[in-house]
Amino acid sequence: MSANKKIVVTIDGPAGAGKSSVAKLLARRLDYRLLDTGAIYRSVALTAQRRGVAWSDPAATAQIARELDIQFHFVGERNHVSLGGDDVTDAIRAPDISQGASQVSAHPEVRAALLDLQRRLAAGGGVVVEGRDTGTIVFPAAEAKFFLTASVEERARRRVAELTAAGRPVDAEVTLREIRERDERDASRDVAPMVPAADAVLIDSSTQTLEQVVDSLAATVLARSVERI
Repeated sequence: MSANKKIVVTIDGPAGAGKSSVAKLLARRLDYRLLDTGAIYRSVALTAQRRGVAWSDPAATAQIARELDIQFHFVGERNHVSLGGDDVTDAIRAPDISQGASQVSAHPEVRAALLDLQRRLAAGGGVVVEGRDTGTIVFPAAEAKFFLTASVEERARRRVAELTAAGRPVDAEVTLREIRERDERDASRDVAPMVPAADAVLIDSSTQTLEQVVDSLAATVLARSVERI
């Protein structure tokens, strides 16, 4: 006989590759929980900004990370983020917070402070984890790992569309430049650089629909979650 066990699924990749949309739909398809690690770093950056703490200060931002009271919960089809009971789902998506998240995530002290938190949130499996180093550093033993990417131009186009739809129009050229700068910073940092895990499945979403990507990932997860009993 066989049955499906609940496993840990990681989805890594650069900004604008579609990780958030894919992770959300995959979690809903599988009836899994959704852990957005990027939102955790964004929440550290937002908290630092609100407290007047510089994103370049590793000790102070690490202290914020250690005290972070974060929760994820679906409201309809949207994965909401709360900090100490305050819904910050929209606030953490502001362009300046995106840059702040990239800066604080480069601090080894912050990453170490958040490692245990992320693992506790994913305890027991049955979770889709989205981020940049979830398959390499946070969950190296995850049963299903994916690295989702797309061309930098396509990722910039998606980001502009997302922000415009949210009522925050941005300059397309500035967005493209910021994504390139963030890619370089994330891939070249000394601690937990953004690279595919050796056993990750590489997915280029540039020319695929969201549904095609989710179908492909779901099939892989279901195949790997079968256990003999």
